[in-house]
Amino acid sequence: MKRIVECVPNFSEGRDQAKIDAIVAAMREVSGVYLLDRESDADHNRCVITLAGEPEAVAEAALRGVGKASELIDLTKHTGAHPRLGATDVVPFIPVEGVAIEDCVALSKKVGREIWERYKIPVYFYEAAAQRPERANLENIRKGQFEALVVEAPKNPDRAPDVGGPALHPTAGAVVVGARKFLVAFNINLNTPDVEIAKKIGKNIRFSNGGLRYVKAMGVDLKARNLAQVSINMTDFEQTPLHRVFEMVKREAERYGVSIVGSEIVGLIPKRAIEITADFYLQLENFSPAQVFENRMEASLSGAALSEGPGKLASLAQPFLDAVAEPTAVPGGGSVSALAGALGASLGQMVAGLSRKKKAQAAYVDQLSDAVAEFHAASKFLSEAVDRDAASFGHVMAAYKLPQETSEQKTHREDAIQLALHGAATVPLEVARKAADAFERLGALRAISSATMASDVRVGRLMAAAAVHGALANVEINLESITDQKFAAGLRSESKALAARVAGPAS
Repeated sequence: MKRIVECVPNFSEGRDQAKIDAIVAAMREVSGVYLLDRESDADHNRCVITLAGEPEAVAEAALRGVGKASELIDLTKHTGAHPRLGATDVVPFIPVEGVAIEDCVALSKKVGREIWERYKIPVYFYEAAAQRPERANLENIRKGQFEALVVEAPKNPDRAPDVGGPALHPTAGAVVVGARKFLVAFNINLNTPDVEIAKKIGKNIRFSNGGLRYVKAMGVDLKARNLAQVSINMTDFEQTPLHRVFEMVKREAERYGVSIVGSEIVGLIPKRAIEITADFYLQLENFSPAQVFENRMEASLSGAALSEGPGKLASLAQPFLDAVAEPTAVPGGGSVSALAGALGASLGQMVAGLSRKKKAQAAYVDQLSDAVAEFHAASKFLSEAVDRDAASFGHVMAAYKLPQETSEQKTHREDAIQLALHGAATVPLEVARKAADAFERLGALRAISSATMASDVRVGRLMAAAAVHGALANVEINLESITDQKFAAGLRSESKALAARVAGPAS
């Protein structure tokens, strides 16, 4: 049976994409871990990363993320709307398949001890892993945030960490580690800049103040958008569904003469949560999740009749093709270039994997085994870059939408635009680097792989070369708007060198 856990580390950085990229890159180094999502918010100054995979691999990835965050984030210089007590603020483990909540508790305890051993950052345990009843609630641990705890923890045993300390790390603070069920992070924005209204609504709807069960909420000031937000964590979306929270916030807002202008999901959400909400708002009679096309298709594909039948590969590719075909800006050429590179690397992995099984290639088994691992890592990096490229473009669009009514707002907006453009140019450059490596590795593979797969190698090189050229086109279009000429010149110089590496024939 497969054993899969989810981990959703929250880091106290939502503005510097280079730092976020470095933290994510540190976690990506662990094989067997999948990056499912990454979200960042400049007002909250916080990013949320979603990982999944085998328990031990996910634990190691989380540990490396904590270490990198401690190097890059200084809480003594950190400001943001979201409460925090650590450079890595929380690290929850969630059971997904073949794993019980008790297993995640044991995993969180192991990770907590290792954080202290490796980085000398003290740890608090929360939710199902809490060692004290009052610490099951994150708010109780984080009361006063880093600024209060750094003073109180060494003096007050009730506030001392569970592992390490008692003093907090001078710049990285502490980490809260735990185990919990799937949490839905749901934010609702109001058409008012008055954060006090959002705070009152948050107080009224959260369970600790007599509101909705399984709901935690607070008011947040979104200065960049001149809006107030009710930021909500839902710890059991089946017991208290999204629509119930939304409707209560709507009614509470009306009491203060304001309305909802939008809402957002931070990170990922189970399909079941959307189904429940759709059922409520559409007033569907006798609705069943089996009526959802994707659910029925998934159930059918898991059966023997269709598992090997015609159309399976087309059904895997079609969702991405449909997304590209949509009249929206993303996914666009950058994401398509990354996918092309991933396909090229995957072909290399296939060729190397099949060749090492053949007697004629027995002398090259070790080299082919190394190639399998290298192509697998390249394909994983490039496939994840499909979403990273789309996200980087989203940061650019968000920056251009920032207000510019005052000189201060104009300066902030321009700085945000330039920072986002740097990220939007850097991501495709990383794609070009990795695809160029794959192109050359595929070239070397020709001499040691089975001659019967020469066409696969050639197609792989063509895809890798296309990825390089496509990614570099995206680098250049972003450089046109970047004012840092030294940065732009460096990227153009590297782009020229990368293009030259794939200029030769692919055959």
